[in-house]
Amino acid sequence: MDFSFSDDQVMFQEAVRDLLANECPPEVVRAAWENESGRTDGLWAALAEMGVVGMTAPESAGGLGMDETDLVLLLEEAGRAALPEPLLEHTAVGIPTLAEAGGSVAEAWMEQAAAGEATLGAGPDDGYTVGAGSCDLVLLIGDQVRAVLVDGASLVEHRSIDWSRRLFEVDGEAVALDADPELAFDRAVGAAAAQCVGVAQHLLDATVEYVAQRYQFGKPVGTYQAVKHHLANTALMIEFARPAARHAAWCIAVGDPDRSRDVSLAKALASEAVDLAARTALQCHGAIGYTFEYDLHLWMKRGWALSAAWGDAAWHRNRIAAALGI
Repeated sequence: MDFSFSDDQVMFQEAVRDLLANECPPEVVRAAWENESGRTDGLWAALAEMGVVGMTAPESAGGLGMDETDLVLLLEEAGRAALPEPLLEHTAVGIPTLAEAGGSVAEAWMEQAAAGEATLGAGPDDGYTVGAGSCDLVLLIGDQVRAVLVDGASLVEHRSIDWSRRLFEVDGEAVALDADPELAFDRAVGAAAAQCVGVAQHLLDATVEYVAQRYQFGKPVGTYQAVKHHLANTALMIEFARPAARHAAWCIAVGDPDRSRDVSLAKALASEAVDLAARTALQCHGAIGYTFEYDLHLWMKRGWALSAAWGDAAWHRNRIAAALGI
């Protein structure tokens, strides 16, 4: 069996990586921390024009009709760039869940969502929704999936450790959707795992670059074996997490019967990988890594936020144990 990605999938990934490198440098992420919405100016429109925002929407609604195996590489790139836009909530969860549900809500919102003209949010019914203040429609996922129109809803904001991920309690008149809530939850978990992998990879790459340039006792600190060990252990954790996250995307796309178990495995591994990458980056950067002016904390805090989102590693390991009956 061939588990490699197609040339088209890899080309799409590279195109998105190039776009984010040009349009989402650290100063753009930092600016999103300071503005009212936690988002950027123009980047969502650029992603929509490329087809990323609506890629999971049906072609009949103006989307690309792609699935999670196409999206997972782009979610990794979003994590690598610390993208301050709701690709997880909108494209990975909101659009496919609306498409699954059908009905009047999907008819009213799908085409606008596919074009990026309306923004979908998604969050746990008993928790916080990221970026609800800049959304048009929020899907709350619990025992069922409920759609809440943001205009007219009550929003209570809470500031996340990652200031570009504004958290909201959402309360308002809701419409129950004919969608599988566990599948919607797994979509969010799998997408968070993929983004964790991207964040972890950036932290590792930035740290490798730094220790190659930082000299101590007449040579780069990266040449010392103790530093190499930390970086090697981090790289190993990321390499364990990446295939698990990609496999989780496949499980969601094909409806694998062990989907929930394997999605939780991906999230547990990815959460642990990004936590280790953050600790290693901070230790190897030394004092400069603690400063607010240095960009490292933008990725560290994104990693911590994503690690906790939709269940942390311990929660998902318990879910795996329950699935295995142990």
